[in-house]
Amino acid sequence: MISELCVYDLVLDRTTVVLAHDGQIEAPNWQQGGVLVVNGGGRLFAVPLDAPALMPVDTGWATALNNDHGLSPDGRVLALSDKVQTGKSCIYTMPWGGGALTRVTAQVPSWFHGWSPDGGRLVYAAVRGDGGVGIWSCAVDGRDERAVATDFDHADGPDYSADGQWIWFNGERAGRVALWRVRPDGTDQQQMTDDDAVNWFPHPSPDGVHVVYLAYPKGTTGHPGGLDVTLRLMPQGGGDSRTVLALHGGQGSINVPNWSPDSRRFAFVRYCP
Repeated sequence: MISELCVYDLVLDRTTVVLAHDGQIEAPNWQQGGVLVVNGGGRLFAVPLDAPALMPVDTGWATALNNDHGLSPDGRVLALSDKVQTGKSCIYTMPWGGGALTRVTAQVPSWFHGWSPDGGRLVYAAVRGDGGVGIWSCAVDGRDERAVATDFDHADGPDYSADGQWIWFNGERAGRVALWRVRPDGTDQQQMTDDDAVNWFPHPSPDGVHVVYLAYPKGTTGHPGGLDVTLRLMPQGGGDSRTVLALHGGQGSINVPNWSPDSRRFAFVRYCP
């Protein structure tokens, strides 16, 4: 498998392949200063845009990372999800420049997905008690865990809007997966898409204009990889979406926040079997 780490430019309507890797890499974040962060083989890698290469990120003992990771708004702290010590995915933070890992979530499984704009809270998918996968948030030190959206058959992929007023996510009910948004306190839940596609991983742009998301074909179960999918844009205020890219991918393509700070570009991964 060849993984192509790509950047799409909205202004130029152009895709640039940043790096092609013989193996699987996933889930690009966009670090300040022009660095993409991806995972592969349980590890994290930084990819400088001015000299693309997979540069290992030292995460210490955390070597069973999944593709749920992301940088704080100020770029100083990395949140990641690993199962070495807990057996199931647990969220930790560490300084971006290297250092000790700090456990965040007391309960597992917990899969990181986004930071609040002020850097004070994390939002994530998690299973608690006898429930299914739902949306939860907590303070960055793990305190004050709150249920945000737990009334779905499955809810996943949460990400904050840049103004902090909304958490976007994908939610499944009666076999249909749509995009939703909800206030951070769990109130004012709103459905934002209503079509036959299986819509996942919404990411609001920093300028408050767009949401990019992954659309699977009708009837897809879960969020598998290795399918022909599309990346779509819709207004953050709601309205019609448009397809900007078709690609072979799915799981791993845009699991985590992926916008450039100027909202002109977003990163994604596509796969060549």
